[in-house]
Amino acid sequence: MRRRALAAALTTVVLALAGCGGSPRDVAAPASPVPSSPVAAASSVPATSSAPGSTSAAPPSPQANGNPNGRAAVPAEARAADTSKPTRVIGNGTPASCTSEAVVSAVGAGGVITFNCGPQPVTITMKATAKIKNVQGAKIVLDGGGKVTLSGEGKRRILYMNTCDKNQGWTTSHCQDQDHPSLTVQNLTFADGNSTGDTTEGGGGGAIFVRGGRFKVVNARFVRNRCDQTGPDLGGAAIRVLSQYHNQPVYIVSSTFGGAAGQGGVCANGGALSSIGVSWVVLNSVLSYNSAVGKGANPARPGTPGGGSGGAIYCDGNQFTVRLAGTLVEQNKANEGGGAVFFVSNDRSGTMSIESSTLRKNPSAGFETQGFPGIYFLGARPPSVSSSTLTR
Repeated sequence: MRRRALAAALTTVVLALAGCGGSPRDVAAPASPVPSSPVAAASSVPATSSAPGSTSAAPPSPQANGNPNGRAAVPAEARAADTSKPTRVIGNGTPASCTSEAVVSAVGAGGVITFNCGPQPVTITMKATAKIKNVQGAKIVLDGGGKVTLSGEGKRRILYMNTCDKNQGWTTSHCQDQDHPSLTVQNLTFADGNSTGDTTEGGGGGAIFVRGGRFKVVNARFVRNRCDQTGPDLGGAAIRVLSQYHNQPVYIVSSTFGGAAGQGGVCANGGALSSIGVSWVVLNSVLSYNSAVGKGANPARPGTPGGGSGGAIYCDGNQFTVRLAGTLVEQNKANEGGGAVFFVSNDRSGTMSIESSTLRKNPSAGFETQGFPGIYFLGARPPSVSSSTLTR
């Protein structure tokens, strides 16, 4: 998209903005006021059974993900879904019974889905992307019990939901703003997803792509996910989200994106999370070692492919919010702007808050907002920062 030059909020420097994303031209580090609050320095046989009459092993204790020091309160709507009475169970108690075909079938059928793959951790190599059918009910839950990894094998996206994709069924006349399906993924690991070359809805979303309905993530881990490495606006090596119902937020709770050197996501923008016009609430989570590797920012500078912003999080659009609470964001990097977070509200209505969180060692090779290390921000007012540490 192209638009006229806008005066950058929060700064006395005028930035020439010529496209969605509003990266600065000829300005390395736009100035912004320091916040008023102080900032401290498997088998080929599918095995999907309906719950009635099935025999499931006792659910294992989920592995702990996220920030163990996070103490942010989690609202009821952001908590894990009840899976004590699953609609479908993948597997019959053995690792071999937990197959890609079974996962694809269960996700397509919808409902509350759990796994029974035996007592040990198991990795299910996905041979196809699991796609949600919009007609299969209002509520879809995918719960790995803390012992299941879904792997894209470095070749494909793992999970896809799109209320505006006619191939998945239209259920309303306003697909871009409907309350269903409501998708929850919890107690799962998503590894080696890769959406490179998939340009649906603009691309991105190496592990998970969501458009429409509602979406939340609880106690999940995302490692080594990928999406296209160039492009001015696509992003989300782990997750890409568009068009949430009534702009209600995506909740990310007690989850890890990367977590160690070599485990982070890599994409043109948003090495972990990416969205356009979507609000986020990230609670008690860890985003680390993710990278935005595009070059040329947004709009792309002449002679460049564009991208490179939002090492961990890339957010663009008009009215949206981002809240980080009880969250650790470290060791992410961006070739252009926002080694930790890139936030551009095109109409300057968006807001951001950082509460009881730590952002450190998130280099922005191109530009960031003065007073907010690792963040490039254009919105209604400076980010609100409380009981948090932001350092280089």
